[in-house]
Amino acid sequence: MKESAIQYRLIKKEKHTNARLGEITTPHGAFLTPMFMPVGTLATVKTISPEELKQMNAEIILSNTYHLWLRPGEKIVKRAGGLHQFMNWNRPILTDSGGYQIFSLSDMCYLTEKGVHFKNHLNGTSLFLSPEKAIQIQNNLGADIIMSFDECPDFYQSYEYVKASVIRTSRWAKRGLKAHAKSDIQGLFGIVQGAGFKDLRKQSAKDLMSMDFAGYAIGGLSVGEPKKEMNRVLGFTTPLLPEKKPRYLMGVGSADALIDGVIRGIDMFDCVLPTRIARNGTCMTSKGRLVVKNAKYAEDFTPLDLACDCYVCKNYTRAYLRHLIKCKEIFGMRLTSYHNLYFLLDLMRKIRQAILDNNLLAFRQSFFEEYGFNQENAEAF
Repeated sequence: MKESAIQYRLIKKEKHTNARLGEITTPHGAFLTPMFMPVGTLATVKTISPEELKQMNAEIILSNTYHLWLRPGEKIVKRAGGLHQFMNWNRPILTDSGGYQIFSLSDMCYLTEKGVHFKNHLNGTSLFLSPEKAIQIQNNLGADIIMSFDECPDFYQSYEYVKASVIRTSRWAKRGLKAHAKSDIQGLFGIVQGAGFKDLRKQSAKDLMSMDFAGYAIGGLSVGEPKKEMNRVLGFTTPLLPEKKPRYLMGVGSADALIDGVIRGIDMFDCVLPTRIARNGTCMTSKGRLVVKNAKYAEDFTPLDLACDCYVCKNYTRAYLRHLIKCKEIFGMRLTSYHNLYFLLDLMRKIRQAILDNNLLAFRQSFFEEYGFNQENAEAF
C-alpha cells in the first residue's frame, strides 16, 4: 500500500480535555498542531507578503480552488510550476474544494448527482463543477493538502434534506478519491457533513472513514449557528474521527472558537476573519476586540496591545493606525492585518504550550476573562 503524502504524529494528549498536540508532515515541510491557517484566497493573504507570514511563524496557508479556477486559471498556475512557485511560498498549502463558494456566492445553483451548475459570480457565465473536476483543478494547483468536493447545506435545513445531502457528499467523496491522480504528493481530506444531526454526522464520518482519506475535515459549521450549537456538534463529531489522522474544522477563526475547538480535539483551523475585520480597523487584542478607527483613539499614542510583541505593536500607535484606516491608506490595512494574524498564530502557540502543561482549561478561563468572553461552555466538552 502506497504511503500517504500527509503524515500525522500524535505527540501528547491533554489530561483534562480532548485536546492534542501533534505534528503534520507534508511534501513542503512539517508543522505543529493545533494550527491556524491564514487564508490566501487568490494565492495571496490580502496585503501580507510571504516573508511577513514567515516572520509571524505561519507554517501553512490556505488558498481557494473556486477563485483560482476563475482567475488566473489552474492551468496557468500549473505552467508556473504550481501554487508554491507561483506565489513564492515554500511551506505547506491547503486548497479547499470550492464547494462552499459555489453555494454561498451564486444565487443560481442547480445541483445534480453529477455536480453543480451555477453562475460565475464575476461575469454571470454558466459553469459546472463536479467532484472529478474539483480534484483535477487541485491536482493542477499542486497544494500539499486538497479537499473533497462536498455540499455544505444550511445548518437549519430539514432532516430529510440533510440526510440526502450527506449521502450525496459521500458518493461525491468516493468519486473524487478515484479521480485523485497525485496521491503520492498531495493528501486528500474527506469532509464530514450532517448539520446539527448526530446520527447524520455519524453516518457521514463512517462513510468517509471507510475510504481511508489522508485526513478529515468537519464542514457545515460556523455558518450562522450559535457557538453553543457548534460546540455541541463538535463534541459528538470529533471523537468519531481517527486518532492517527489530522482533524480540520473549516472556516473558524475567532479566538474563542479556536480554543473551544482545540478542547474538543481539532488540529487545524482557517478563516478570513482576522484579515477581513482588520481592513475595517477591527483588531484582536488580549483585552478583546479594539476598533481602532473610533474617535477615542485619535490621540492614543500607545500600542494596539501592550501584551503583544508583534512588529506593529513594537513600532506604531493606535493614533497612527486610526489615521491610516480613516484615510483608507493601504499601509494601515497591512499593519492591522499583520497584527491580527500574529495574534491568532501566537494564540495557537500558547495553546500548544498549555496542552504540554496540561492546563488548557485554566488557560481558557484566564484568556476568556481578559478577552471578555462568556464562560458558559467552559466544561461542555
